[in-house]
Amino acid sequence: MVDTSLITTANTLEGYRITKQIGIIRGITVRSRSVLGNLAGGLQSVFGGELSVFVDLCEKAREDAFYHMVQHANAAGANAIICMRYDANEVMQGITEVLAYGTAVVVEKI
Repeated sequence: MVDTSLITTANTLEGYRITKQIGIIRGITVRSRSVLGNLAGGLQSVFGGELSVFVDLCEKAREDAFYHMVQHANAAGANAIICMRYDANEVMQGITEVLAYGTAVVVEKI
């Protein structure tokens, strides 16, 4: 079971030794902006500053992709993830794919 404190963007985990490299794992979600979300975001942009409607949407998408990545790592038998990254692509206008990926590993405390 992956402990979220053992997920890193680094190539190693301080205080742990990698005993097995399982391989690449990923989690993906695809989100669209609703008409109401676009309207609210458009209104916020008129006044400037942070567009909280879009911030919330992006945060939720990353959270979902992260969760799916951890589930994939658990299914593969990992207890940690190294080299974790996010990527996002627009599938079509208003629809965005968010990908969380990394390398699933088994580690033991040194």
